[in-house]
Amino acid sequence: MTFLKDVFMLYVDRFGYFYERFIEHLYLTSVAIIFIMVIGITSGILMTYNRRFAQFMLSLTGFLYTIPSIAIFGILIPITGIGGTSAIIALSIYGVLPLIRNTYVGIMEVDENILEAAVGMGSTTRQVLFRIKLPLASPVILAGFRTTVTMTIALGTIAGLIGAGGLGRAIWSGIALYHLELTIAASLLIAFFAVSADQLLNLAEKAIRHKIFGKKERNHT
Repeated sequence: MTFLKDVFMLYVDRFGYFYERFIEHLYLTSVAIIFIMVIGITSGILMTYNRRFAQFMLSLTGFLYTIPSIAIFGILIPITGIGGTSAIIALSIYGVLPLIRNTYVGIMEVDENILEAAVGMGSTTRQVLFRIKLPLASPVILAGFRTTVTMTIALGTIAGLIGAGGLGRAIWSGIALYHLELTIAASLLIAFFAVSADQLLNLAEKAIRHKIFGKKERNHT
């Protein structure tokens, strides 16, 4: 109990410090997630029209995913330097795989009969994509997006090692100074951030499923 009290008092005494680190963490992960959304969804859509491109992208992202995240940060430092730029690029590279794969799989799993009916009624390729494929694939895409968001928030911790700030900076400071309370306090904030984001996206996913399929799926997490 004494330890937990010390952690709580640390939040009170150093509120400004934790607030600044949280805003830095929020900025880094938000920018990375925006890039991931653009690259992931666009690539996933293009992959459904070209099998060779699909195989290439799945192989490429699968290979990048096998590289340890800390190594990606290290590789980028000589190229883009220390700081936020390297952190955002690394987070984008490492977090894009789930969204690319889920976008591709979600669209490919749309019922062919529905697509044929839409084309038969005169729908253009653009209309089929935006009015049928993406809406029907959206639950699968959002599931991949949830994974991406929580992963990016967690990996943002490593950004503190390369001078990009964020809550990772507080964690590494706590480790360097043998300040366990500081390390735990920052770690709890990251966990709370990730869980909160995941729960909000979970609610959005259920709402989309209910709107598209007419009912909420039970026991969906």
